[in-house]
Amino acid sequence: MQVSNQEVIDILKKTNAIVSDSHFVYVSGKHSAEYVNKDYVYPHTAYVSRIAEIMAQKYKGSPIDVVVGPSVGGIILSQWVAHHLSLLRGREVLSIYTEKQKDGDQIFTRGYDTYIRGRNVLVVEDVVTTGGSLRKVINSVQNEGGRVISACAIVNKDSVNINPSFIGVPFDYLATVGMNVYDEKDCPLCKSGVPINITLGHGKKYLESKK
Repeated sequence: MQVSNQEVIDILKKTNAIVSDSHFVYVSGKHSAEYVNKDYVYPHTAYVSRIAEIMAQKYKGSPIDVVVGPSVGGIILSQWVAHHLSLLRGREVLSIYTEKQKDGDQIFTRGYDTYIRGRNVLVVEDVVTTGGSLRKVINSVQNEGGRVISACAIVNKDSVNINPSFIGVPFDYLATVGMNVYDEKDCPLCKSGVPINITLGHGKKYLESKK
Protein backbone atom coordinates (compact mmCIF):
# COMPACT_ATOMS: atom_id res chain seq x y z
CA MET A 1 0.00 0.00 0.00
CA GLN A 2 1.46 3.34 -1.00
CA VAL A 3 1.91 6.23 1.44
CA SER A 4 -0.71 8.97 1.34
CA ASN A 5 0.31 12.45 0.27
CA GLN A 6 0.25 14.33 3.58
CA GLU A 7 -0.58 17.65 1.94
CA VAL A 8 -3.73 16.13 0.42
CA ILE A 9 -4.74 14.60 3.77
CA ASP A 10 -4.21 18.00 5.41
CA ILE A 11 -6.47 19.68 2.83
CA LEU A 12 -9.19 17.09 3.45
CA LYS A 13 -8.95 17.74 7.18
CA LYS A 14 -8.88 21.54 6.82
CA THR A 15 -12.08 21.47 4.77
CA ASN A 16 -13.76 18.97 7.13
CA ALA A 17 -14.12 16.54 4.24
CA ILE A 18 -13.38 13.50 6.43
CA VAL A 19 -16.51 12.78 8.48
CA SER A 20 -16.82 9.97 11.02
CA ASP A 21 -19.00 8.61 13.85
CA SER A 22 -22.22 8.37 11.87
CA HIS A 23 -24.04 5.82 9.68
CA PHE A 24 -23.55 6.46 5.99
CA VAL A 25 -24.81 4.72 2.87
CA TYR A 26 -22.59 5.03 -0.19
CA VAL A 27 -23.79 5.20 -3.79
CA SER A 28 -22.51 1.62 -4.11
CA GLY A 29 -25.00 0.54 -1.44
CA LYS A 30 -22.26 -0.18 1.09
CA HIS A 31 -22.57 1.08 4.68
CA SER A 32 -19.91 2.71 6.86
CA ALA A 33 -19.39 4.88 9.93
CA GLU A 34 -17.07 7.12 7.91
CA TYR A 35 -17.45 9.28 4.84
CA VAL A 36 -15.24 11.43 2.63
CA ASN A 37 -17.33 14.40 1.61
CA LYS A 38 -15.50 15.71 -1.45
CA ASP A 39 -18.19 18.38 -1.83
CA TYR A 40 -16.61 20.21 1.11
CA VAL A 41 -13.37 20.53 -0.86
CA TYR A 42 -14.69 21.77 -4.21
CA PRO A 43 -15.81 25.27 -3.05
CA HIS A 44 -12.17 26.02 -2.16
CA THR A 45 -10.63 26.64 -5.57
CA ALA A 46 -7.08 27.10 -4.28
CA TYR A 47 -7.22 23.71 -2.56
CA VAL A 48 -8.78 22.02 -5.59
CA SER A 49 -6.14 23.55 -7.83
CA ARG A 50 -3.36 22.33 -5.55
CA ILE A 51 -4.75 18.77 -5.38
CA ALA A 52 -5.06 18.73 -9.18
CA GLU A 53 -1.51 20.05 -9.52
CA ILE A 54 -0.20 17.22 -7.34
CA MET A 55 -2.12 14.75 -9.49
CA ALA A 56 -0.89 16.33 -12.73
CA GLN A 57 2.72 16.13 -11.54
CA LYS A 58 2.42 12.34 -11.57
CA TYR A 59 1.77 12.41 -15.32
CA LYS A 60 3.95 15.27 -16.52
CA GLY A 61 6.06 12.77 -18.47
CA SER A 62 3.10 10.89 -19.94
CA PRO A 63 1.64 11.69 -23.39
CA ILE A 64 -1.81 12.67 -22.09
CA ASP A 65 -4.11 14.33 -24.64
CA VAL A 66 -7.39 14.30 -22.74
CA VAL A 67 -8.43 14.14 -19.08
CA VAL A 68 -11.81 12.49 -18.45
CA GLY A 69 -13.86 12.45 -15.26
CA PRO A 70 -17.36 11.26 -14.37
CA SER A 71 -19.99 13.86 -13.60
CA VAL A 72 -20.50 15.60 -11.23
CA GLY A 73 -17.37 16.04 -9.14
CA GLY A 74 -15.13 14.59 -11.81
CA ILE A 75 -15.97 17.50 -14.09
CA ILE A 76 -14.28 20.00 -11.78
CA LEU A 77 -11.33 17.72 -11.11
CA SER A 78 -10.74 16.91 -14.79
CA GLN A 79 -10.73 20.62 -15.66
CA TRP A 80 -8.11 21.47 -13.06
CA VAL A 81 -5.91 18.46 -13.82
CA ALA A 82 -6.03 19.25 -17.55
CA HIS A 83 -5.17 22.89 -16.76
CA HIS A 84 -2.07 21.93 -14.79
CA LEU A 85 -1.02 19.29 -17.32
CA SER A 86 -1.29 21.93 -20.04
CA LEU A 87 1.06 24.19 -18.06
CA LEU A 88 3.49 21.34 -17.39
CA ARG A 89 3.50 20.09 -20.99
CA GLY A 90 3.42 23.47 -22.69
CA ARG A 91 0.48 22.46 -24.87
CA GLU A 92 -3.28 22.16 -24.53
CA VAL A 93 -4.62 19.10 -22.73
CA LEU A 94 -8.38 18.75 -23.13
CA SER A 95 -10.94 18.07 -20.39
CA ILE A 96 -14.26 16.28 -20.93
CA TYR A 97 -16.62 14.16 -18.87
CA THR A 98 -19.06 11.28 -18.93
CA GLU A 99 -22.63 11.41 -17.66
CA LYS A 100 -24.39 8.78 -15.59
CA GLN A 101 -27.36 7.09 -17.24
CA LYS A 102 -30.49 5.63 -15.65
CA ASP A 103 -28.98 2.16 -15.88
CA GLY A 104 -25.91 3.39 -13.99
CA ASP A 105 -23.61 3.42 -17.01
CA GLN A 106 -21.21 6.30 -17.66
CA ILE A 107 -21.21 7.47 -21.28
CA PHE A 108 -20.11 10.43 -23.38
CA THR A 109 -22.84 12.84 -24.45
CA ARG A 110 -22.84 16.32 -26.03
CA GLY A 111 -20.54 15.05 -28.80
CA TYR A 112 -17.61 14.60 -26.42
CA ASP A 113 -16.91 11.16 -27.87
CA THR A 114 -15.31 12.91 -30.87
CA TYR A 115 -12.44 14.05 -28.62
CA ILE A 116 -11.58 10.50 -27.56
CA ARG A 117 -10.85 8.37 -30.62
CA GLY A 118 -7.13 7.72 -31.11
CA ARG A 119 -6.11 9.87 -28.15
CA ASN A 120 -4.27 9.14 -24.92
CA VAL A 121 -6.54 9.54 -21.92
CA LEU A 122 -6.11 10.02 -18.19
CA VAL A 123 -9.26 9.10 -16.24
CA VAL A 124 -9.65 10.93 -12.92
CA GLU A 125 -12.02 10.46 -9.98
CA ASP A 126 -12.31 12.16 -6.62
CA VAL A 127 -13.20 9.30 -4.26
CA VAL A 128 -13.08 5.59 -5.14
CA THR A 129 -15.04 3.20 -2.90
CA THR A 130 -15.70 0.11 -5.03
CA GLY A 131 -14.13 1.23 -8.32
CA GLY A 132 -17.36 0.60 -10.22
CA SER A 133 -17.83 4.12 -11.59
CA LEU A 134 -14.17 4.39 -12.54
CA ARG A 135 -14.32 1.15 -14.51
CA LYS A 136 -17.43 2.33 -16.35
CA VAL A 137 -15.68 5.53 -17.44
CA ILE A 138 -12.65 3.53 -18.57
CA ASN A 139 -14.89 1.20 -20.58
CA SER A 140 -16.57 4.17 -22.27
CA VAL A 141 -13.21 5.65 -23.23
CA GLN A 142 -12.07 2.33 -24.68
CA ASN A 143 -15.38 1.79 -26.49
CA GLU A 144 -14.89 5.14 -28.21
CA GLY A 145 -11.39 4.20 -29.37
CA GLY A 146 -9.40 6.05 -26.72
CA ARG A 147 -6.25 4.71 -25.06
CA VAL A 148 -6.39 4.87 -21.27
CA ILE A 149 -2.84 5.65 -20.15
CA SER A 150 -3.81 5.58 -16.49
CA ALA A 151 -6.53 6.28 -13.94
CA CYS A 152 -6.04 8.31 -10.78
CA ALA A 153 -8.14 9.20 -7.73
CA ILE A 154 -7.79 11.73 -4.96
CA VAL A 155 -8.85 9.17 -2.35
CA ASN A 156 -8.84 5.38 -2.54
CA LYS A 157 -10.99 4.02 0.29
CA ASP A 158 -10.00 0.39 -0.29
CA SER A 159 -6.37 0.27 -1.36
CA VAL A 160 -6.16 -3.48 -0.73
CA ASN A 161 -8.79 -4.43 -3.31
CA ILE A 162 -8.97 -1.38 -5.57
CA ASN A 163 -5.71 -1.71 -7.48
CA PRO A 164 -4.46 -1.77 -11.10
CA SER A 165 -5.39 -5.43 -11.47
CA PHE A 166 -8.99 -4.74 -10.44
CA ILE A 167 -9.33 -1.47 -12.37
CA GLY A 168 -7.83 -2.99 -15.52
CA VAL A 169 -5.40 -0.16 -16.30
CA PRO A 170 -2.50 1.49 -14.45
CA PHE A 171 -4.06 3.09 -11.36
CA ASP A 172 -2.76 5.57 -8.82
CA TYR A 173 -4.17 7.71 -6.02
CA LEU A 174 -3.08 10.57 -3.78
CA ALA A 175 -4.40 9.38 -0.44
CA THR A 176 -6.03 6.44 1.24
CA VAL A 177 -8.44 6.85 4.12
CA GLY A 178 -8.88 3.66 6.13
CA MET A 179 -12.57 2.85 6.37
CA ASN A 180 -14.57 -0.16 7.43
CA VAL A 181 -17.20 -0.74 4.76
CA TYR A 182 -20.03 -3.26 5.05
CA ASP A 183 -22.71 -4.89 2.96
CA GLU A 184 -26.16 -4.01 4.27
CA LYS A 185 -26.75 -7.51 5.62
CA ASP A 186 -23.49 -7.43 7.59
CA CYS A 187 -23.63 -3.82 8.80
CA PRO A 188 -23.08 -3.60 12.59
CA LEU A 189 -24.51 -0.07 12.55
CA CYS A 190 -27.81 -1.39 11.21
CA LYS A 191 -27.79 -4.18 13.78
CA SER A 192 -27.18 -1.64 16.56
CA GLY A 193 -29.96 0.63 15.34
CA VAL A 194 -27.71 3.60 14.56
CA PRO A 195 -29.80 6.08 12.51
CA ILE A 196 -28.78 6.48 8.87
CA ASN A 197 -27.34 9.88 7.96
CA ILE A 198 -29.68 11.52 5.44
CA THR A 199 -27.58 14.67 4.96
CA LEU A 200 -24.44 13.13 3.48
CA GLY A 201 -24.16 10.21 1.11
CA HIS A 202 -27.14 8.31 -0.26
CA GLY A 203 -28.90 7.59 3.00
CA LYS A 204 -32.00 9.59 2.10
CA LYS A 205 -32.51 7.73 -1.19
CA TYR A 206 -31.78 4.45 0.54
CA LEU A 207 -34.49 5.05 3.15
CA GLU A 208 -36.97 6.20 0.51
CA SER A 209 -36.38 2.97 -1.40
CA LYS A 210 -37.32 1.01 1.71
CA LYS A 211 -40.77 2.61 1.99
